[in-house]
Amino acid sequence: MKLQGIFVPIAVPFDHHGDLYPVKVQHNIEKLNRTGVSGYVACGDESIYLSSEEKTRMWEWVAQYAPDKVLIASTGMPAVRETTELTNRAAALGFKAAFLRSDDPIYIAAVADRAEIPIIVDGVAVKHPNVVSQHIATSSATIAQSFAAGAPAAILEFANAAPYAAISIWEAHRTREYEAALDWQNRIAQAVHLVEGQYGIAGLKYAMDLNGYYGGLPRLPLIGLTPAAKQEIEQAFDGLRG
Repeated sequence: MKLQGIFVPIAVPFDHHGDLYPVKVQHNIEKLNRTGVSGYVACGDESIYLSSEEKTRMWEWVAQYAPDKVLIASTGMPAVRETTELTNRAAALGFKAAFLRSDDPIYIAAVADRAEIPIIVDGVAVKHPNVVSQHIATSSATIAQSFAAGAPAAILEFANAAPYAAISIWEAHRTREYEAALDWQNRIAQAVHLVEGQYGIAGLKYAMDLNGYYGGLPRLPLIGLTPAAKQEIEQAFDGLRG
């Protein structure tokens, strides 16, 4: 399969009890659907804090609210058996591929042998007929450079909060306006540093709240931000709203 454009690894909405918040899943996805993103990875970095049952529920909601987008499931679990079971469960829900964050080629190949959909991996080359071999960008800090180097698609946590900025870089590259792509890259640099680096998931979720998406609090053991951190993010995202 060939992927193109911007893919959003969905940030998981939790309510004040720390449970999945289905109405906010719907809100975020329906709002993102209007931006022109190519598809979704369900879920993003918070996937490790979800049980298998919670992952399945998220996939069901994403499939329901984004029927016209390319859907990818983050299915990684410690064991090959459970990862394979989840991957094939996602396939039954209409997901087109599974995304694994692993640098273990034996693990990846074992899942790929048993999976009913292609496996996309990040950061490791695995020669297998069921492993997607194209280079996919996963860092918003170098997205313009990645596209210039030949990456056809990007999976970006930052796009949860500022999808239009990420799409602008993709569109500038697609129309060969490379200076415009680099200009956008420079404009988002501090915001990316804060939400994909310094403050991580908590920072990303606060930025989502600023821009009309639902971020909320992360699930424990992660905690929210200090007032000073919030102010930093507000300043960095000034001009990247909407």
